[in-house]
Amino acid sequence: MKQISPGLAAHLAGGTTTLAWCWKLTRRDGVTLGFTEHDCNLTFDGVTYEAACGLTASALETSSGLNVDNLDVAGAFSSLRLDEGDLAAGLYDDADIEIWRVNWTNVDERLLMRKGNLGEIARSGAAFTAELRGLAHRLNQPTGRLYQYGCDADFGDARCGLDTDDWTIAGTVTSANGATLIVEGLSDFAAGHFTRGRLTFASGANEGAVMEVKSHAPGGRLELWRAPARPVAPGDTVSILAGCDKQFSTCHIRFANAKNFRGFPYMPGNDFVLARAGN
Repeated sequence: MKQISPGLAAHLAGGTTTLAWCWKLTRRDGVTLGFTEHDCNLTFDGVTYEAACGLTASALETSSGLNVDNLDVAGAFSSLRLDEGDLAAGLYDDADIEIWRVNWTNVDERLLMRKGNLGEIARSGAAFTAELRGLAHRLNQPTGRLYQYGCDADFGDARCGLDTDDWTIAGTVTSANGATLIVEGLSDFAAGHFTRGRLTFASGANEGAVMEVKSHAPGGRLELWRAPARPVAPGDTVSILAGCDKQFSTCHIRFANAKNFRGFPYMPGNDFVLARAGN
C-alpha cells in the first residue's frame, strides 16, 4: 500500500488539484534525465524535470499478483537531451524508470507511482514509443543453467577463464556502408574469426559504442547486425574481439580452452532416444 504524505492527502481532498506527471530515467551509463508534462521545469531530489518534453503516456494500470504491469510512453526528440543516436546505440535499453505524481505548486507533495524498466523501443523518424515494464517482469527472465550442447558462459567471463585482451585486435576503418565496414589490420585472420565477436569504436562519432559482428569475410570485411547509430568515417579506430559460436570444437581448437567449456557436448540426442537394442 502506498503511503501518501499528509500534505498531498490534504491537497487531493481539497477538490482542486495542481498535479503533473514526472518521469525520471536512469540510463545504463549512469546518466539521469528528468521530464515532466508540466509547462515549467520542476526540481526535486537533485533532478530537474524538463518541461514540454514531448512525452505522453498511456493509461497506468496496476493489477494484483505477479502479472507484469506495462504502459507505453510516446514522444518526439524535442528535448536537447533526448538524442536519437543515443537511443539507437542502446543507451536507453533496460533503463530504470520512476514515475511520480507531483503537486507542481509544492514539489514536496509527491508520490512515487511506479518503478520499472524500459522495454521494447520503436522508432519512426523523429518519434519513438517506449514500453515501460513493471518490476515483476524480472520474474519472467530465465535463470540457472540449461542442459544443452552449447556453452552458456560469456566469452571472457570468470566461467570462461580467457582474457579478452589476448583475443582483441585493433584496426582502422577504411570504408563504411551502412552495417558493412572494411577494417584494416585483420589480414592475418581467417574468414569467420570475428563472426559473433564484438566491435567497439575507439574514436569517431560512435566512440564507446559496442556492436555485434554478424559475419567476417576476407579483406577485413565486417558486417554488423545493425548500422551504427552515427556515421562512420574512414580513419575511425576500432577494437574487435574474436567471435565464439559456443561449440566445443571451437573452444577446443581455436581457443585451447576445452577444460572450461560450459556446455554438454556429449549429451545424447534424438537418435539415441529413438534407437533400440539390436538382435
